[in-house]
Amino acid sequence: MPTRRPRPSRPAKTTPTTPTAPATPTAIDLPALRIKIDSLDARIVELLNQRSALVVDVGRYKQAHGIPIYAPHREAEVLQRVLAHNQGPLQSRTIEAVYRELMSGSFALERPLSIGYLGPAGSFSHVAAVRHFGSSVDFEDLHAIAGVFTEVARGHVDYGLVPIENSAHGGVTETLDALQEHGPTGKVHVYAEAQLAVHHTLAANCAPSAIKRIYSKPEVFSQCRAWLATQYPKAELVPTASSSQAMQIVATQGKARGRRGAGGIAAIGSTLAAEMYGLNVLFEEIEDNPHNITRFFILSRTPAQKSADDKTSIMFTTLNKPGALVSVLQDFQRAKINLTHIDKRPAGRVNWQYTFFIDAQGHASDAGVQRAIAAARKHCKELHVLGSYPRSKRVL
Repeated sequence: MPTRRPRPSRPAKTTPTTPTAPATPTAIDLPALRIKIDSLDARIVELLNQRSALVVDVGRYKQAHGIPIYAPHREAEVLQRVLAHNQGPLQSRTIEAVYRELMSGSFALERPLSIGYLGPAGSFSHVAAVRHFGSSVDFEDLHAIAGVFTEVARGHVDYGLVPIENSAHGGVTETLDALQEHGPTGKVHVYAEAQLAVHHTLAANCAPSAIKRIYSKPEVFSQCRAWLATQYPKAELVPTASSSQAMQIVATQGKARGRRGAGGIAAIGSTLAAEMYGLNVLFEEIEDNPHNITRFFILSRTPAQKSADDKTSIMFTTLNKPGALVSVLQDFQRAKINLTHIDKRPAGRVNWQYTFFIDAQGHASDAGVQRAIAAARKHCKELHVLGSYPRSKRVL
C-alpha cells in the first residue's frame, strides 16, 4: 500500500498590519507667526514712546529742581525690577542690555550727557562706557586717567569712567594716584561702578595665514601668551601704548600701502576698536583667562543717593604707630562691616608712608559704617570717603 505523502503545512493566518507612519512635526504657519511678531513690535514701540513721554516730564522736573539726570540708585532699582519680571526665554543680560540702551535714550531726551573716558576710541574703557551708558550719550576721549578726573572736577564732562582694578593684574596705579590728588578736594566723587568682561580679538585685513607681525599693548600679549604661542609662534610681537593704537596702526599702514600692503600685519584689541578702524575680526576671545574682569569707577561732581545695596570707597593714611592699620581694620570688623577690597599706594609726601584704599559694604550714611569710620579716624592722619554707590551685580 502506497504511503501518503504528508501535505505541506500551511502558514498560520495572520492579520495584516499597516506600517506605522513616522511622526511628523507639528505644522508651523510661519507667515502667521511673523504677523504676530509684527503686531507685537508695533505695540512695543508704542509703549516705549509712552514711557519716553513720561521721561520727558521727569527731565523737566529734574532740571527745575537741580536733580542729576543720571541717578545710579534709580538705575539699580529699574534693572532689579525689570529683571524680576523676566520669566524667559530671554536671558537676563539681554533684558539688561535693552534697558540700558533705553535709559541711554532717556538721558538724551532729558538732557544730553557727556561721558569722559580713557582713550583712544575703541579702548576697553570706551567699551565699558558704551555698555554702561548706552549709545545715545556723547563720549569724550580724555587721553589719560588724570585727565578724566580733571575734566569731571571742572565740569567739562558730566561723568567720567576710569579703571580701578583688574581681576588678573590688581589695582590700576594711575587711578589710585588720581584719587589721592582729587579725593580730599571733595570735587570728585565715586558715583557708581561697572564690571566689564575683557575679551581680546585678533583683527587684520589679510588672511590669518599671512600674518607675520602683531601689534598690541604688552599686557595684552601677556594675557594671550598661550594662544599666541600655539597659533603664531613665529610672529613678531610689536608693543604699542594701547590696544586701540595697535588697531589704528594696522588700519593706517594698510591704507598707506594699499590693499596688498595690508598683508602680514594684525592687531589685538577690542572688537569695538576693530569695527571702528575698519579691520576684519579674525579670531575672538583669544585671551588665556576667559574670566578676566576689569572694574571701573564712574566719577561725578555730586555724591550718589542711597540704594538697596551699596558699597563705600574710603582712602586713609594711618598714624605712624605700631598696629595702626590693624586697628583700622578691626574697627570695621567690630562694626560687622565687610571689606571687599584693599589696596595701597605710596603717599608721595614722605618715604615709606602709604595711602590705603578700601571698599566697604554699605552706605556711608548707615549707622554701622558711620561707627566704623568714626573709630578708624582715631588711628589715621587723614581719612576721606571717596563715595558711596550701588554695588555692581552683573558683568557687562
